[in-house]
Amino acid sequence: MADIVPSIQLNTRGLRCPEPVMMLHQAIRKSKSGDVVEVFATDNSTSWDIPKFCMHLGHELLLQEECLDEQGNKEFHYLVQKG
Repeated sequence: MADIVPSIQLNTRGLRCPEPVMMLHQAIRKSKSGDVVEVFATDNSTSWDIPKFCMHLGHELLLQEECLDEQGNKEFHYLVQKG
């Protein structure tokens, strides 16, 4: 994953469903096939919304991880490649 360079980075921290997925959808629409969108989120619902979004629309979920921010708060990190 270290060699993947995202075309677009989305900071959806603090936003609640459905905003993170709506922002991802807009970013995917504007990108070219094969582009990678990186998403940072704090909403737990993204852990099932983003994988379902990818599965239903034919995009590849390259990375889905849960991590801690600088303050020790839980956040989610995704890499989505446009199909």
